[in-house]
Amino acid sequence: MAFTAKDVAALREKTGCGMMDCKKALTEADGNIERAGELLREKGLAAAEKKAGRIAAEGIVVSIIDDSKKTGVVLEVNSETDFVAKNQQFVDFVKAVANTIISQNPADVDALLQLTLDGEGVTVEEALREKILTIGENLKIRRFIRMEGNLVSYVHSGGVIGVMVKFDTDVYDKPEFMDYGKDVAMQIAAAQPLYVRKEEVPDDVVNKEKEILTAQAINEGKPQQIAEKMVTGRIAKYFKDVCLIEQPFVKDTDQTVAAYTDATAKAMGGSIAITEFVRFAKGEGLQKREDDFAEEVAAMSK
Repeated sequence: MAFTAKDVAALREKTGCGMMDCKKALTEADGNIERAGELLREKGLAAAEKKAGRIAAEGIVVSIIDDSKKTGVVLEVNSETDFVAKNQQFVDFVKAVANTIISQNPADVDALLQLTLDGEGVTVEEALREKILTIGENLKIRRFIRMEGNLVSYVHSGGVIGVMVKFDTDVYDKPEFMDYGKDVAMQIAAAQPLYVRKEEVPDDVVNKEKEILTAQAINEGKPQQIAEKMVTGRIAKYFKDVCLIEQPFVKDTDQTVAAYTDATAKAMGGSIAITEFVRFAKGEGLQKREDDFAEEVAAMSK
């Protein structure tokens, strides 16, 4: 009996097993999903089935650069508990995945899972499943962004936040530049900008913000004409909040990041422009695991 890609996806969802293992099992089971699931269990491949449904919102973010290739990656891999994020076996696996992304340039997480893990003879998906079994928690490769060019990376607090910044500059190889680059990366980690410069903010976002600010002024009792004038000043404040180079520099709030960049470039006798950045915060947007301690104590007493 033939099977489809949907059958493979359904079996993968049901068992938590890898795509290739699911395909092989369906082939062996002549397309019968139930029998394929039994085969995976018989082979010990579905041992992680229950773990696959558990919440994984802890973990680690890494930001790694291969200077020889001028290529880097910011990668988030999640676990169920923060304790696992400190496990050296887990950390080494995450770094190997990051190096795989740098060297093989997958299009997305699904493509990444099918690649051979850097330094290993198995796929990333197979290695991930093995780590789930040995560590005993659900683990998920959530997201990554690969960048090329003049890059500087920064990781805050052992993997809570990962940042990578790309520069257009002719002084990248000077030692002083790295100090500047780290400052910018730390600024991004702390101040959470959304864009490099105000010209990058989409028109629809600006217009929506103006609508909200106008409504706020009117609700404060200001006439429409006055409210519209107030919005001009408030939208400038908005740009300072969300645009990196408009923000006050965290180490010297008397100057903006743009001014700090210009001063650094002048002192080094070159040019520097921040072109793009990536900022990942561990678990942002994910449902957090909530432990029921009463239930845990009751379970321990049985």
